[in-house]
Amino acid sequence: MNKNNNIIVATGGTGGHIFPAASLANNLHKSGFNITITTDERGLKFIDKKFLIKTKLINSSSFNKKKKALSAFRIIISLFQSLIYLIHNRPKFIFGMGGYASFPICFAGLILRIPFIIYENNLLIGKANKFLAPFAKKIFVSYINIEGINKKYENKIVVVGNILRENIINFKGNDKKIGNDLNILVLGGSQAAKIFAEILPEIFIQCKKNQINLKVYQQCLNEQKFVLKEKYEKYAVKHELFNFTFDILKYYNLSNLVITRAGSSALAEFLNCKIPIIAIPLATSAENHQLKNAQFFMDKGFGIMIEEKNIKSKLYDLLQSIHKDKSLLNKIKANQKKYSDENVFMIIKKEITKLFYEN
Repeated sequence: MNKNNNIIVATGGTGGHIFPAASLANNLHKSGFNITITTDERGLKFIDKKFLIKTKLINSSSFNKKKKALSAFRIIISLFQSLIYLIHNRPKFIFGMGGYASFPICFAGLILRIPFIIYENNLLIGKANKFLAPFAKKIFVSYINIEGINKKYENKIVVVGNILRENIINFKGNDKKIGNDLNILVLGGSQAAKIFAEILPEIFIQCKKNQINLKVYQQCLNEQKFVLKEKYEKYAVKHELFNFTFDILKYYNLSNLVITRAGSSALAEFLNCKIPIIAIPLATSAENHQLKNAQFFMDKGFGIMIEEKNIKSKLYDLLQSIHKDKSLLNKIKANQKKYSDENVFMIIKKEITKLFYEN
């Protein structure tokens, strides 16, 4: 391997970006590479302190059409910060994980002729990655079914699978068939937690009133805990409420059904942990990419999709149907068992090693 073994992993600031980025960085570090993660302020809170990974804060902005001047100014500032950082800390190449916070580092790398890879785990390529695709050395994707990549660049595509936390990939979970009780995990970021806490409790209470046995493990905002606890206790709905946790495997192990948004990283985690999914796509997601993700998972038999506008009219009937007949969930688990991302880091290491010798 060449003397310069420095790699920058540039990532967005959501948990769905940071968790895979930190896992990738940790894995590459163990393989002898010198790794730095760049992200924005949002991302720092998601980096588990047990991973001793160097981080560099570079704040950027998505392009807001209503605030064009301010957005452009922030992007230009982040680009200059990125250029200065790369001039003083020139890596062998850059690994762009998607999200607007990864864009300035990758674009600065283009200006300085530092090769970069981009990674896309959605079924529709994101705006930043779509712009960068013509200049990337390789385009790593989770699924061959990805849409939005120009045919001219299809020769750059490498299907690597989903980059996930290693404890997720190695998770064995409960392999038993689903019994009488529904143990429902409700999971989502801050926006989803707010909406789910407003809509879902009434449905769970209706389930309880109609003798549907369930326990709810619900992620919520701290300010929602008191109201939710009071409501669930009033109707004797078994529950456990939590905010952000690094020990999410605890809840994966306790659950046999998850209600979630349709972010690609979250869906991939549930798929690898073999937890049947009810996906409720965020209707305002960029280019409606969450709908694409959820539709793909439903078509593959990995889960069920309900659009947000139909939660009140369809979710209770679905839970009632599942309670009466668990065959649907058991069929989903059987389909999920056919899929695994256990080789993702082996594939990436092989591709990265080739790039090191080429450049």
